[in-house]
Amino acid sequence: MVAIAEKIHGSRSRFQIVFDRPRVLGAAFLTPAILYILLLVGLPFLLAVYYALSAYTIYNPSYHFVGLRNFVEVVESDIFRRTLLNTFIFTIGSQILGLILGKFGALLLLRPFPGRKIVRALIILPWAVPIALATVAWEWMFDSLYSVINRTLIALGLMLRADAPNWLGEPGLAMLCVIIVNAWRFFPFAIVIFLAGITAVPQDVLDAATVDGAGFWRRNYQIIVPIIAPIVVVGLIFGTVFTFTDLSIVYLLTNGGPVNATQVLGNLGFQIGILSGDVAHGAAVSLFMFPVLFLLVIVMLRFIRRREI
Repeated sequence: MVAIAEKIHGSRSRFQIVFDRPRVLGAAFLTPAILYILLLVGLPFLLAVYYALSAYTIYNPSYHFVGLRNFVEVVESDIFRRTLLNTFIFTIGSQILGLILGKFGALLLLRPFPGRKIVRALIILPWAVPIALATVAWEWMFDSLYSVINRTLIALGLMLRADAPNWLGEPGLAMLCVIIVNAWRFFPFAIVIFLAGITAVPQDVLDAATVDGAGFWRRNYQIIVPIIAPIVVVGLIFGTVFTFTDLSIVYLLTNGGPVNATQVLGNLGFQIGILSGDVAHGAAVSLFMFPVLFLLVIVMLRFIRRREI
């Protein structure tokens, strides 16, 4: 028996012996993810810092160090300050609306009804459909002449044709439109988060609350919400980061108009750095997203840690 064991042990290659160690195997599995982050996130970030501290443009590609001058000029711009405010309004508004829709959608999908499995599959479509196709469809629905929303309201007698709003042509309505589209895109993710959290709540706790006389709203907001709060905050972190840095919806729907009413940092940085060729100022605009998101994520993570304690 000893000879057989020694023979089996001797037949193992040196490669297998090395990768049987947990530390080596764990490092091997983490290496592709680390390389991916360094190449596709770390390197562009360092290039953005490099360009933001220079006077680099596509018309004059020679590097000339200017320090923080680009950041000072960007902050002094009225368009940038309005864009920063628009970005917060766009992010906060769409996240709140998406969470509300996701919460009520999850509560509906938890109840048994015919075709529930089909509805659960279809509810993922807004998140799965390419954003370019979805935004084109929304642009048609908000069109000033052929808006299906306006035509429906007119047909129902709720609005006169002369009073039909120009959804994408008025500043307040245009911001509302981009918020609605982004919330529509985000709420399937919110539904998944709420479904995962609510189904993890112990049924014994809910039964005990029901026996004690707690109604639907009390069980929901005094028991379920505090328990699933850490899960919801994690989902909110992802949604906030993706929304704050996103430019696709604004670029395709309004391109920042009318009169910069829906301009966001991502789209402004793209217009300045890529379309206008002023790479230095475009990089400076884009880098303003990093400290804001960093502080926001730190606050949310501290909230999760306190909830777990």
